[in-house]
Amino acid sequence: MAKKDYYEVLGVAKTADEREIKKAYKRLAMKYHPDRNQEQDAESKFKEIKEAYEILSDDQKRAAYDQYGHAAFEQGGMGGGGAGADFSDIFGDVFGDIFGGGRRQRASRGADLRYNMELTLEEAVRGVTKEIRIPTQEECDSCHGSGAKPGTSATTCPTCNGHGQVQMRQGFFAVQQTCPHCHGRGQIIKDPCNKCHGSGRVEKSKTLSVKIPAGVDTGDRVRLAGEGEAGERGAPAGDLYVQVQVKAHPIFEREGNNLYCEVPINFAMAALGGEIEVPTLDGRVKLKIPTETQTGKLFRMRSKGVKSVRGGSVGDLLCRVVVETPVNLNDKQKQLLKELEESLNGSSGDENSPRSKSFFDGVKKFFDDLTR
Repeated sequence: MAKKDYYEVLGVAKTADEREIKKAYKRLAMKYHPDRNQEQDAESKFKEIKEAYEILSDDQKRAAYDQYGHAAFEQGGMGGGGAGADFSDIFGDVFGDIFGGGRRQRASRGADLRYNMELTLEEAVRGVTKEIRIPTQEECDSCHGSGAKPGTSATTCPTCNGHGQVQMRQGFFAVQQTCPHCHGRGQIIKDPCNKCHGSGRVEKSKTLSVKIPAGVDTGDRVRLAGEGEAGERGAPAGDLYVQVQVKAHPIFEREGNNLYCEVPINFAMAALGGEIEVPTLDGRVKLKIPTETQTGKLFRMRSKGVKSVRGGSVGDLLCRVVVETPVNLNDKQKQLLKELEESLNGSSGDENSPRSKSFFDGVKKFFDDLTR
């Protein structure tokens, strides 16, 4: 009986890569494994799947198959897979990636660290370089991260023979689990380092120079690769993340790339207009106040804001004017205001206080509607 095309057996295209082939194999092997599937032809299908995978997962065998087909493996030509496949071995292949079968556990990468840094608004906008001191775990300089006492070394774990995993079998069923003796490392330290007590790391504090780029804002962070905790037994160190928090400013508030500030003006300037100085992060600038300016009016000063660390155009400065009621008046000032009040009351009110007239007209209409 002619054999099926191996690509059809696994249900993949001839252009399938290694990952696609392995994924298809795992799915089908799980489906047709005799321990899981009791159908009559499950065992033969399982063997067929195994044979196809053994050929297509090997670059040399796959190339020969693509060129000559099944003839490349007749009479033991390439040592292709056959019907006598070991089911327990296949089961280990299927679950190997899930349980870490046959693989020694890698030494753990060091933990990432976080440092919270407070900046003034000026520092955040312009950028700054600061020194920080952080507690961390570094590689032990006595054993150089091995965890073993100088002059000695770790030995192969006798329980797992250095694999880091032990296999539990029951018939065709096989499950890999972490070795309870070496905890997946494949090695044990009989004579640990006196300084780090076998961990390969020691607690220290270190000083780092951190360059904060211009334009950062609260919530941004700067990554310092490899400046976190040292890894276990020579594994790579983690990273350090500097988390930025910008302090409240006495004058400005930042929203995105724009800055906002409140500028108080007196009653006379609001009515008659004039020119005042307002602050920016680059110094003082002149702001022209037009006549009859009302409180709350926003004046936009282009490109006097912030340029984001992510690029783009510079934001604006928006000045919100607040008309300030005069206090601590002397007698002459009070008399002048009374004269002004009399002058305003003597007019129709429409011209001098249009908003007041509109408001009180609305109030009158509201109460008239209630009494109807």
